[in-house]
Amino acid sequence: MNWNRQRPSSMPSHRYRPYSERVPVPLTERHWPTARTTVAPLWVPVDLRDGNQALAEPMDPARKRRFFDLMVAMGYKEIEVGYPSASQTDFDFVRDLAEQSLVPDDVTIVVFTAARTDLIERTFESVRGLPNVVLHMYTATAPTWRDVVLGHDREALHRLIFDAAQDVARCGERQPGVRFEFSPEVFNLTEPDYVLEMCDSLTELWDASPDRPVIHNLPATVEISTPNVYADQIEYMHRNLTRRDSVILSVHPHNDRGTGVACAELAVLAGAQRVEGCLFGNGERTGNVDLVTLALNLHAQGVDPMIDFSDIDAVKRTVEHCNRIDVHERHPYGGDLVYTAFSGTHQDAIKKGFAHHYASAEAAGIDPSTAPWDVPYLPIDPRDVGRDYEAVIRVNSQSGKGGIAYLLQTGYGIDLPRPLQIDFAKRVQRATDDSGAEITAEQLWELLHAEYGFDGRLGQWSIEHREGGDHLRVRAEFDDSTVAGEASGTGPVEALTRILAEHGHTVEVLSFGQQSVGSGSDSRAVTYAQCGNGDGTAHWGVGFDQSVTASTLQAVLAASARTPSPDSRT
Repeated sequence: MNWNRQRPSSMPSHRYRPYSERVPVPLTERHWPTARTTVAPLWVPVDLRDGNQALAEPMDPARKRRFFDLMVAMGYKEIEVGYPSASQTDFDFVRDLAEQSLVPDDVTIVVFTAARTDLIERTFESVRGLPNVVLHMYTATAPTWRDVVLGHDREALHRLIFDAAQDVARCGERQPGVRFEFSPEVFNLTEPDYVLEMCDSLTELWDASPDRPVIHNLPATVEISTPNVYADQIEYMHRNLTRRDSVILSVHPHNDRGTGVACAELAVLAGAQRVEGCLFGNGERTGNVDLVTLALNLHAQGVDPMIDFSDIDAVKRTVEHCNRIDVHERHPYGGDLVYTAFSGTHQDAIKKGFAHHYASAEAAGIDPSTAPWDVPYLPIDPRDVGRDYEAVIRVNSQSGKGGIAYLLQTGYGIDLPRPLQIDFAKRVQRATDDSGAEITAEQLWELLHAEYGFDGRLGQWSIEHREGGDHLRVRAEFDDSTVAGEASGTGPVEALTRILAEHGHTVEVLSFGQQSVGSGSDSRAVTYAQCGNGDGTAHWGVGFDQSVTASTLQAVLAASARTPSPDSRT
C-alpha cells in the first residue's frame, strides 16, 4: 500500500470496544436499505426540555414562552415542554400553558418524568386541565447503566419500570386525553430482546389500541455505531413489537459521532414514525438530532416536511435568543454562509445555473419561484427559506470572473463582456490579495470605475449626421492634457479615434459593446470599449451616461488613456 503512508497514531484506541462487542444486533434480513421516505414523520421538538437541560443558562419563562409560540407558529403538533417534577420553573410553565389556555386545540403537550411514583404524580398534577397530553416516562436500560448507575439486574429493573407504568396507568384514569410514552434510555446499547420484552409488557399494561396508541421511543442516547446499525436496531423493533398497529415507533438520536441526522433518516426508513430532536441540534454534548436539517432534507427531495421554514432567519434569531447559542455560519440550511459561494468555479456555475433557470421558466411560461429547481451547488432555492440572492455569491481572493460578474449584474444591472470579466477578475484578485478581505458589490463597483472609468471631464461635444458619415466635435480634459478637435467617420467611435490620432495617440478599437441599465428617467447607457495600439497590448474602458453617444466617447477615451501610444505627444 505505497499510496497510503499513514502511520499509527499515539492515541490509545485499544481502550475502546467496537459496538459489535457491546450490543447484539439480531437482524440478518433488512428491508430499510431499499425503502424511500415519501411522507414526513411526526416531528417532536424537545428544545424546552432536553435542549433546555443542556444550556449553560436555562431559559427563563419569557424565553420558554417565545420558543413555544415559535414552534406552534411553525406547525409543530406535538411539543415536549418540560420536566415538571424536576424543576419548579418547568412546573409553573406547564401550569401557565394550562391556566392561560395557551395551547391550540390541535397541539399535544409532552411532559417528561422518571419512573418513580412521586415524580409521576407531580407530573400529572402539572398537566391538569390540558386536553391533549403525552406523559413521557423514561429509565436507562443499558447494561453499564444498570450495573454502574442503577444497581439493578435485568429482572429487577423490568419490575421497577412495570411498577412505575402501573402508577402512570392509575393516574391516567383520572385524566382523560392523556396518552403514554416510554423511553428505554440508551436503547442503542441495550440488548434488543430485553427492550422488546419491556416495551411489549407496557403496551399490554397500558391497553394500547389504534385509536389510543402507546409511544415507544428508542433513543440513541450516546451514539456508538454507524447509522446503519441503529437502523437495524429500529427495524428489529418495528418487525417484532406486538400490537404494532397500536404502537407509534419513535426515535431520539443524539449526535456524539456527528451522524445524528443520518441515524434519524435511516431509522425512518426502518419503520420509525416519530422523531424527537431540537431546532438546530441543541442538546447535551454534541446535541440532539437537528430537526431543521431533517425537515429541509425532505424538502430538498420533493417531500413536504409539514413544518414551515419559509423564514428561516426569523426562526434562527428566536432560537439563538432563547438558547443564547449562535447558529454556526456553516450550519445546514440556516447558517449565514450556506448559500454563499466564494470559489470562482462555483460562482461561475451558479451564475450560469440562475440564467438557465430563469430562461427555462420564461420558456415554460411559469413563475421562476414555482419552476423546477436545478441550480449547481444550491440544493434548494434560497428563497424557499426566506433568503434573497444577494449573499449567494461573495467575492474574495479565491473568487473568479463569474462571481464578480454576478455581483455587478445583480447589484447594478451590468453584464460585463467575457474578456472584460477575465481582465477585471485579475485586478480584483490583486486587490483582495493585498487586503486579505472580502470585497462587496459596492467596492467592486468602485474598483470597476477606478480601473476602467473615464477619470477626466468630457466637455462640450456634438455629433452631426452627414451624408458621408458622422462629424464629431469634442473636447475632453485629462489631468495633464486636453483633447479637442473635430473629425468625420462612419460613426462617433471612428471620428474620435481620428481626433486622438491628431493628438499623437493612435488607438484601434478592438472590441465594442453597449447595454442599457435601469428604466425610464433612471436608465443609462453603458459602453465597453477595448483599445489597442498595434503592439499587442490592449486596455478596456467603460463609459456610463444617459446619452448613448456620451457613454461611447467616455469608454473610448478611458481605454485610450490607459493604452500607451508609441507616437503619443500629449
